[in-house]
Amino acid sequence: MISVRGFVFVLAVAAILLTACVPSAGADRILVYMDLEQADHLKAYGLAYWCLEQGLTVEWLLNYRCGSFLLDNRDFVARAALLKGVSFSRVTTGEVASIHALMEEGNMEVVLLEKSPAVAIYAPPEKEPWDDAVMLALEYAEIPYRVTYDVDVLSGGLEEFDWIHLHHEDFTGQFGKFYASFRNAEWYRKRVERMETRAGDAGFPTVTEHKKAVARGIKDYISRGGFLFAMCSGTDSFDIALAAEGIDIVESVFDGDPPEAGFQQKLDFRKCLAFEGFSLITDSFIYEFSDIDQTTTALRRGYEADYFTLFDFSAKYDPVPSMLTQSHVSVINGFLGQTTSFKKSLIKDTVVILGEVEGAGEVKYLHGNYGKGTFTFYGGHDPEDYQHMVGDPPTDLSLHRNSPGYRLILNNILFPAAKKKERKT
Repeated sequence: MISVRGFVFVLAVAAILLTACVPSAGADRILVYMDLEQADHLKAYGLAYWCLEQGLTVEWLLNYRCGSFLLDNRDFVARAALLKGVSFSRVTTGEVASIHALMEEGNMEVVLLEKSPAVAIYAPPEKEPWDDAVMLALEYAEIPYRVTYDVDVLSGGLEEFDWIHLHHEDFTGQFGKFYASFRNAEWYRKRVERMETRAGDAGFPTVTEHKKAVARGIKDYISRGGFLFAMCSGTDSFDIALAAEGIDIVESVFDGDPPEAGFQQKLDFRKCLAFEGFSLITDSFIYEFSDIDQTTTALRRGYEADYFTLFDFSAKYDPVPSMLTQSHVSVINGFLGQTTSFKKSLIKDTVVILGEVEGAGEVKYLHGNYGKGTFTFYGGHDPEDYQHMVGDPPTDLSLHRNSPGYRLILNNILFPAAKKKERKT
């Protein structure tokens, strides 16, 4: 039997939903504002994605109230927003016109979202002893995704996806460089065994060569128009694998023989997406791939002083970086990872820096083009867990509904849906 308190709660919810079913007089659109008044920023992205799935119109208002959304004024949209806990208001035709006029005058732009992107997560099918921030964000925002892995990449299976995220991965074939700390751990030994089996099944002599081939397959996917997003070790290890094509760069504990002589001088940085001029760290007992990563610098700063600043772009003339940096704050708390951030001097001139640690020569967030597609690299492992360790429980995003660090991830997920609105002449 339901309690009196439970009965009152049910009546209250019913009243809210009934109110949502009654359109406001003269209302034309639903405004999901994304400034500090938003109750759940992360679910708001999920609501926008869900509207696209329903074939509805979504306008992304870049820089208007921190990247708000205009949705169709439908009763079921309002109900969905209420059930998700997303703050919104109904606005009239006149109010929409005023918003658009205000945006035309300032550093703001309307971007039309056309369709819900097909999202893939590149990750092994078995559970790893760590979680992934993008998976957590997608699941909390209720955005559907599919898991894909090496065999799909090499067989052309990425073509059905608009957007792919590289799960915490090591494309150099050094098993995450966990050898020093975890070589005797059962999960590590099983991981090595599974990866060696996959490499053999795919016709490669070593995991290193297998992973390099996969990296090249993903790069080809980008060239044909794919959108790549990577975090943590999925960033620098990806470029290292590309530069080291045909070169043995790993110690014998990983592939049975030492690195070849002069491997550093043989690296071809022209094949990389984002980085150049880096030096490899091959010692199996050092938990680092190269001098690209700036984890040591971040550790010296410490938690209290670790933060990065987003760049302010022109929404009208630089809509892509503007989309990727929409946030209700411009300064964001830093967070560590196997790859925490990137040495600025090693980033190619063609890459757009989206966020950096000011005065430190350290970049946290970057974006670039390759062929018909794009790539975005975001340093660190979990935006709401400063030093997430192997075996730690996943972050509960219901406790971080307004996380600006997670907002950056979700900006990237909506980015492939966007088409810049034609400007009036």
